[in-house]
Amino acid sequence: MSENPVGYQLEGAVAALRFDDGKANALSHPAIDGLLAGLDRAEKEAAAVLLAGRPGRFSAGFDLATMRTGPDAVRSLVSSGAELLLRLYQSPLPVVAACTGHALAMGAVLLLGCDSRIGAAGDFKIGLNEVSIKMTLPVFAVEIARDRLSPRHLQRAVILAEIYRPEGAVDAGYLDRIVPAQRLAEEAMAEAERLSALPRRAFSETKRRVRGASIDRIRRSLAEETGGWSAAGF
Repeated sequence: MSENPVGYQLEGAVAALRFDDGKANALSHPAIDGLLAGLDRAEKEAAAVLLAGRPGRFSAGFDLATMRTGPDAVRSLVSSGAELLLRLYQSPLPVVAACTGHALAMGAVLLLGCDSRIGAAGDFKIGLNEVSIKMTLPVFAVEIARDRLSPRHLQRAVILAEIYRPEGAVDAGYLDRIVPAQRLAEEAMAEAERLSALPRRAFSETKRRVRGASIDRIRRSLAEETGGWSAAGF
């Protein structure tokens, strides 16, 4: 894995963050730090954000090699992931996700934190698989799922760990639409450019009003449950 697996490129009014670790796009500390640094830079440049994965992989979730090293490592990594989610979810800038492939566990949570989600069509898996691998979802993941997923799918997606193909992920609420993989980059950039033209103050203030209650619940949960996270499960 490269030291910083996140590339940054300013393209007009859009800051493109391309996450590629050459493997499964696991959320390690270098990956999370790179994404947070990219969001910092985008805010300084007042640019809409386009978050894309590598071909076939958006993100496989938290880096299991780190998670297996012990409870302190789990708490540190999951806390950093929660910070990244909140940065996406409450960003004053529009955030577009280009879901290039599989998005599982924390990878699916990141999709839920973005404003507009466009996915590549294909034989990809998208969803929260934690329960199926003996993990309890942290409250921040449950709250973001409650806010963004369709109520018709919430129980199946969160409690029953149902995994979706891209078409089903649209109906469930992980994605807003899908396009052929060869058109994903173009379509996602066009969406980011469209959202970048929205009046910034009206956008950010309205977003804060819509999401403020969910953000408050997530922040309270982090203060209460962080100490209980361990390598055996959240």
